[in-house]
Amino acid sequence: MTEAPIPGNEAARLRTLRALDILDSESEDRFDRYARLARGLFHVPIALVSLVDADRQWFKARSGLDATETPREASFCAHAILSDAVLVVEDATRDERFRDNPLVCGDPNIRFYAGYPLKTPDGLRMGTLCIIDRRPRTLSAEKRRLLDDLGAMLESELGALYMATVDALTGLCNRRGLDRIARHVLGVCERAGLGGQLLFLDLDGFKTVNDRHGHVAGDRALAEFARIMVECFRDSDAVARIGGDEFCVLLAGATPEQAEQAVARLRSLLAARVVDAGGGGPLSFSAGIVSMTPGRGLGELLADADARMYAEKSSRTDRAPQIKRDAVA
Repeated sequence: MTEAPIPGNEAARLRTLRALDILDSESEDRFDRYARLARGLFHVPIALVSLVDADRQWFKARSGLDATETPREASFCAHAILSDAVLVVEDATRDERFRDNPLVCGDPNIRFYAGYPLKTPDGLRMGTLCIIDRRPRTLSAEKRRLLDDLGAMLESELGALYMATVDALTGLCNRRGLDRIARHVLGVCERAGLGGQLLFLDLDGFKTVNDRHGHVAGDRALAEFARIMVECFRDSDAVARIGGDEFCVLLAGATPEQAEQAVARLRSLLAARVVDAGGGGPLSFSAGIVSMTPGRGLGELLADADARMYAEKSSRTDRAPQIKRDAVA
């Protein structure tokens, strides 16, 4: 068996998958109907809407299969998300990648597989719409077009989730996406006694940048700042843009000292890149850090971190003495 290599954009792919808040969710007819429809149209015993997580493939919808997930290492779909093209395996017993795969040698005894890679609007492949048969078969050009059409329709459902939870400019989570991730992260940290930190970052003087140099220049600077944030923080950290020039990071299991080190690393990276907002000079930011403690929700943590960020901003001698802002609700 050949395990699928990890995509080069795996960190971004998994961040988006988490932001969609779809893993381990309840059954939904808007996804189930595609599995039922694919099973009927292609006359196969199994059809799935599969999402490829870090170490498993989880089935958002399934028709003809009882299992809700399988290990990623044995997943056909992990191979399918490596390309935008439909992956077709006509006879798995004759394919070196799959012939000794446990899903081929045992239940569900896969022989034929065809998987359409499901993409978000920014091109990240989350999983597949796939059809499976227990006997070898081919996929005609007409049937391939049909699978393409069904997959594109299903992508529109994922696109709706994406638009609701991902910031279009930066590709980071938006506030709604952060809310969804935080419910999971805060709960896990509390149950495991891990602790963690929340960072609130606000770009300094960014309104002036937009006023003097235009929103196009400002947007470029925001997008570059977001890219540097993603580079700076761990893959497991949740990075979000929650306002015009306001960003947040959830660092599960981190200590206050580690959070301070991460902020210092971000300042260093930002200075090294000399990110410039349309001639307005290099970007800088102010930061507030608070520890996650049991019983405190995201809103309370954000308000506390925002207050600490503003205190830092006001105390810095190279900033204007009076900056009016509203606290985060």
